[in-house]
Amino acid sequence: MHEMALCESLLDSMRDAARTHGFDRVKRVRLVVGCFAGVEVEALRFGFDVVMRGSLAEGAELEVLDEPGTGWCFDCSQTVDMPDRLSACPSCGGERLRPNGGTEMRIKDLEVV
Repeated sequence: MHEMALCESLLDSMRDAARTHGFDRVKRVRLVVGCFAGVEVEALRFGFDVVMRGSLAEGAELEVLDEPGTGWCFDCSQTVDMPDRLSACPSCGGERLRPNGGTEMRIKDLEVV
C-alpha cells in the first residue's frame, strides 16, 4: 500500500515546515488529491492516522479535497474536463486525450499552533 509511504512523506514535509515556520502542532491538514493521482483515499486516511501517531500531527484532522481531471485533446487542441481516463473529448468526440490536471497530490494548507 503506497499510501503509507505518501503519509510518511507528508509527515516529513510537515516537519520541514515546522522547522521553517516555528510551529509545534498541526491541527488540520488539507490535501488536494487529483482523480488521476492513483491514491486510494480510504487507505490514505488509515495510513495518516497510523503514521501521525506520536508526531506533531497526532490527532490532526485530515481533509481531502478532490481535484477533477482535465486533459489536452490532440484532435481539437483544447483542455477539457475528463471524468475518467477513457473519456472522449466533450468538445469534438476525439479519443486522443492526455491527462494534464488531477494527476497529483499536494498539501493545500495546514492549521497549526
